[in-house]
Amino acid sequence: MRYAENILETIGNTPLIKLNKVLGDDFPALVLAKVETFNPGHSVKDRMALKMIEDAEKDGRLKAGGTIIEGTSGNTGMGLALAAIVKGYHCIFVTNSKQSKEKCDILRAMGAEVVVCPTDVTADDPRSYYSVSKSLSESTPNSWYVNQYDNLSNRQAHYESTAPEIWDQTEGKLTHFVVGAGTGGTITGCGRFFKEKNKDIQIIGVDTFGSILKEYHETGQIHLDHAYTYITEGIGEDIIPENYDMSVIDHFEKVTDKDGALYARKLAKMEGIFCGYSAGSAIAALVQMKETFNSTDVVVVLLHDHGSRYVGKIYNDEWMKQQGWLED
Repeated sequence: MRYAENILETIGNTPLIKLNKVLGDDFPALVLAKVETFNPGHSVKDRMALKMIEDAEKDGRLKAGGTIIEGTSGNTGMGLALAAIVKGYHCIFVTNSKQSKEKCDILRAMGAEVVVCPTDVTADDPRSYYSVSKSLSESTPNSWYVNQYDNLSNRQAHYESTAPEIWDQTEGKLTHFVVGAGTGGTITGCGRFFKEKNKDIQIIGVDTFGSILKEYHETGQIHLDHAYTYITEGIGEDIIPENYDMSVIDHFEKVTDKDGALYARKLAKMEGIFCGYSAGSAIAALVQMKETFNSTDVVVVLLHDHGSRYVGKIYNDEWMKQQGWLED
């Protein structure tokens, strides 16, 4: 008999699927989607959540019966919750008000406590979800603050699992890797692996307007006065997490809130791949960069999470109309 001992053993080994329609008939390159929704928590974050927990267990930061505390847009929380259920931990997750209601409901369904903070405050504001997470970890006995932004087990998980899978699936033939950038774990972990294998592989981060990642990559400067609130979920930052190694990233492509939402819907309707907001942004980035690819390129685009987290937003016609993004 073939079976997994628990849900955690089903993480990874997600499929690579050719995109046929959503990019247009004249798109020059072969584009393959690494569809991370096949993980048990329906996102790429399952990989790093388990790695961060296992590393914290090994060095004693996380002790038996402890409480896991983290600021999350939802997906990391889901991965942590799965591992906590199997391993016997309690979870408190802090998120911000721009995240979809579905994400909060799912986390509560998995037994976690959820605290919602305002979105339009700076990272160092005591009301921000960064600050509230740290405060809770200081006041909660036997707790561990994960801090996925600066926890280097995040990027190591992708160096050890995500990137080697893609390398094997493409037989080392990929020429470009395109991925939404947030905490920096996926793009840096995969980027380091691919650059070690072949320095000519182009690592492309997908950013959103209102985020500072692209500007920091190009100038080395942080201008918080250039940051502003955006609607896109799962990518972009108003801080530079320690997980980033900007030297392995070749380019950041910015995508509007509207285009990310519209292309997520197109991906579902044209490819049958039901993914989240950042996946739509990644597809939009490819369309914007179309002229930079040629017929010999093999482009791998990573699709982070499942569309079920966004049915009240980008997959809801009324919500889309309220944003002015969908005509009758």
